[in-house]
Amino acid sequence: MALKMASKKKESPPAALHDVKDLSLAPAGRTRIEWADGQMPVLRAIRARFEKEKPLKGQRIAACLHVTTETANLMRAFVAGGADVALCASNPLSTQDDNAASLAADFGMKVYAIRGEDSKTYYKHLAQALDIRPTLTLDDGADLVTLLHKERTELIPGIVASMEETTTGVIRLRAMAKDGALKLPVVSINDAQTKFMFDNRYGTGQSTVDGIVRATNLLLAGRTFVAAGYGWCGRGVSSRARGLGARVVVTEVQPLRALEAAMDGYEVMPMSEAAKIGDVFCTLTGNKGVLRREHFQAMKDGAIICNSGHFNVELDLDALGSLTRQVRKNVRANVDQHLLKDGRSIYVLGEGRLVNLACAEGHPAAVMDMSFATQALMAEWCVKNRDKLKVSVNAVPIEVEQWIAKIKLESMGVRIDTLTPEQKKYLEGWEEGT
Repeated sequence: MALKMASKKKESPPAALHDVKDLSLAPAGRTRIEWADGQMPVLRAIRARFEKEKPLKGQRIAACLHVTTETANLMRAFVAGGADVALCASNPLSTQDDNAASLAADFGMKVYAIRGEDSKTYYKHLAQALDIRPTLTLDDGADLVTLLHKERTELIPGIVASMEETTTGVIRLRAMAKDGALKLPVVSINDAQTKFMFDNRYGTGQSTVDGIVRATNLLLAGRTFVAAGYGWCGRGVSSRARGLGARVVVTEVQPLRALEAAMDGYEVMPMSEAAKIGDVFCTLTGNKGVLRREHFQAMKDGAIICNSGHFNVELDLDALGSLTRQVRKNVRANVDQHLLKDGRSIYVLGEGRLVNLACAEGHPAAVMDMSFATQALMAEWCVKNRDKLKVSVNAVPIEVEQWIAKIKLESMGVRIDTLTPEQKKYLEGWEEGT
């Protein structure tokens, strides 16, 4: 009887190889993937080497990332390196359906992502990605690692490491490590200089403002733009908004960042004051309840609110809903009008989710080139150096970052100096003084 039951189980149908909106969208997706590939020379160089060396042969990679054209090229690099890959979305509104279709139809990848998927489908897709029994995982927000620790703990012993792409995810993972809940090594890609100095600052800066302008067609010149948070993302968005002529106000909770914002020439004040004067509000903190009931109550008629942090919890939409008598959905694409009980209107972009992906295309490929090159090389590094990894949040080795920066400079036609032998000796010694 036991043998018969085992036989039946073995004959059960395989899991779905993909769950995407429409495979007929694949041709348009492939064109966009190839366009992005042309803007990603560092990742292309890694993919070419991976094709020859196969450093990821035998590895199974479950990736929970924004399903964009840039992500597609990272997945192509992993496959070139010999890995089996499963990809799901890290945010319900960050999937580009044509891109997901192309990955499934043209590249034969396991893809589980549909733009606008509900919460049940979102977590089903995460579970499907984990069904490949990964040896490596990639996360953007730590939902995949959290699911591993809550519901799929049997998979943890087989995982070499996980890599985390975003500030929000690193915050969650450090909290897990502090509580003793983290059971596998994690590499913080987000803390790599090749990520936060460029992706967070220039990528988020440009793509966030792009999303706001695409959704609203608003002239930012002369408007008061409130940036909540002055981390690397906040720096980038503030800079780009000011570049378009906006009066930029920064809100912060950390004294050092607030001081930096003030010395960078921005007005700095509490949100309770900024709420009264802002025309456009963008949250970039990684925390919850940044815009709350008391702020909505103080806002001008016609205020526009959006979020460029990973989760939509930065906007307290339940509180806004309690002040609302009617919601007019999609008064423009990705713009919802909340008609308040007191007669004012507040406009919410992209349902409070990542405005740069919900309302635009996310970061330009040229800046994601460095972030995803870091991801690709660290996947290889983790496999080769698994014994060096600690069950904690690990840093990216500086030599990896230096190589990526060097190749990026070369692709831009930028040349730099090298140290002379005398300079190297001076920097390594202590005897020589004035």
